[in-house]
Amino acid sequence: MTGQRIATRILVLCTGNSCRSQMAEAFLKSFADDLQVYSAGTAPASKVHPKAVLVMKEVGIDISNNKTKTVQEFLSQSFDYVITVCDNARETCPFFTGNVEHRLHVGFEDPAEAAGSEDEVISTFRAVRDDIRKTFYEFYLKEIKEKKIKYGDSL
Repeated sequence: MTGQRIATRILVLCTGNSCRSQMAEAFLKSFADDLQVYSAGTAPASKVHPKAVLVMKEVGIDISNNKTKTVQEFLSQSFDYVITVCDNARETCPFFTGNVEHRLHVGFEDPAEAAGSEDEVISTFRAVRDDIRKTFYEFYLKEIKEKKIKYGDSL
C-alpha cells in the first residue's frame, strides 16, 4: 500500500439542483477533505435557491457561488455513491445511468415548495437543512469513515 488515499466520489441528485442536493453536497464536503462530492438535477433550476443559500450561511457554509448542474454532465463519470434526495411521494426521482457502485435514496421534503408566511417558509428550509445535515452525517460516519478505518485508510 502506498499510503495514498483514494477519494470517495459521491453524486447527489434531485430534480432542480437548487436546494436539497446543494445542501447535501455542501454538508458532505464539510465532513472530510478527501470526498469528491457533486450535485446535479434532471431539470436544473436557473440558480441555487436564495433561501437555501441563506439557511446554509446560518450554519457557516457558503453556497452562494454554487451553480446548478444537469445530470448529463456526469454520465460519463464513475461514482462510489449516487444518492437521490427527492421526495418519493411528490416527485419522480432521477435515475443515474452512469457507472455507480452504490445507489441510495433518502427522501426530503422540497423546501422550494413551502408555502405560508416568510417565517414559515424559512422554518421549512431550516428543518430540511437540519434533516439533511443529520442524515448525511450519519451516512458519512457509517458508510465512509467507518469503512476507511476498517480497511486501513483511516482519517
